[in-house]
Amino acid sequence: MADPVDLLTESYDYTLPSDRIATHPAEPADAARLLVYDRRTDALTHARFRDLPDFLPEKCALFLNDTRVIPARIFGHKHSGGRVELLLNKPLPERRYLVMIRGKVRPGTRLLFDQGLEAEVLELLPDGARIVRFYQGDQAMEFGELVEVLERIGHVPLPPYLNREDEAEDRRHYQSLFAREAGAVAAPTASLHFTPQLLERLQEHHPAYTLTLHVGAGTFKPVESEKILEHPMHSEYFRIPAEAAEYLQSSAPLLAVGTTVTRTIEYYVRSGTMEGECDLFLHPGNPPKRVDHLLTNFHLPKSTLIMLVSAFVGRQKTLELYAEAIREGYRFYSYGDAMLIL
Repeated sequence: MADPVDLLTESYDYTLPSDRIATHPAEPADAARLLVYDRRTDALTHARFRDLPDFLPEKCALFLNDTRVIPARIFGHKHSGGRVELLLNKPLPERRYLVMIRGKVRPGTRLLFDQGLEAEVLELLPDGARIVRFYQGDQAMEFGELVEVLERIGHVPLPPYLNREDEAEDRRHYQSLFAREAGAVAAPTASLHFTPQLLERLQEHHPAYTLTLHVGAGTFKPVESEKILEHPMHSEYFRIPAEAAEYLQSSAPLLAVGTTVTRTIEYYVRSGTMEGECDLFLHPGNPPKRVDHLLTNFHLPKSTLIMLVSAFVGRQKTLELYAEAIREGYRFYSYGDAMLIL
């Protein structure tokens, strides 16, 4: 049973100096810092991400998200004039797509982009999102066809708090080594710290499994309700391969690399579903049942992600760890440093 204070959004607030927001990643990626917290001993260690193998328990499997970020941000104009910016969120049935559009548009509006890409606005949703259908010529586009065009004309959908435009290097930096399945509009950021050498070193002693969760724009949606349980949790497509599911059915230890992997595993454990839409909200009142260890970045105040971390170690300890990271000069958010919870 969660403490009533743990169910208040305001309880997950903290103050972060603006210069602690990482606008670019560490180079090399595994030079990022790593705060290690052991729940069994309450011990805290400051290390580097490249030291990760030194902390993992023996025979602990790695679970990785193989989603690939697509250049989902495109610029165009309305058929009648007026610039628009569109951010693809995810595909829907019947060749429809959930998107965010900056600019005033009504149903029936046609939007024009480079490479002959067009979008017709079909519906405006109460939360400000839109449903559109994309065309080239007279043909409504399948997702794979759309991704091919976006790879040519799209921009990396960097998080808004980076407060900068995407650069050529972001195509490489904002993508994990093991990204394979196209569909994410935000990176599973704990994965961004791996280098080929580190991953090879880890796999010598730790079996690795992949699953897919396509991170949507909803991951950046702040919790605006006074009580966290009133927050409408976004859903994201996931798929768990059979060999990964088989491991999850055992009691063998595992490290979830990122909050997306954690939510996917915990949704599977609760539902038995290997493919579908995951809308699981983890918090101190709904702690993990299967994930033993968590590797994650440092998250925004009052976000569902800091609440997920609190599901592992408690809200007060999470805020203590964040305060320690701030004192020690850690870099925060998508391109920032990492934390390992054992």
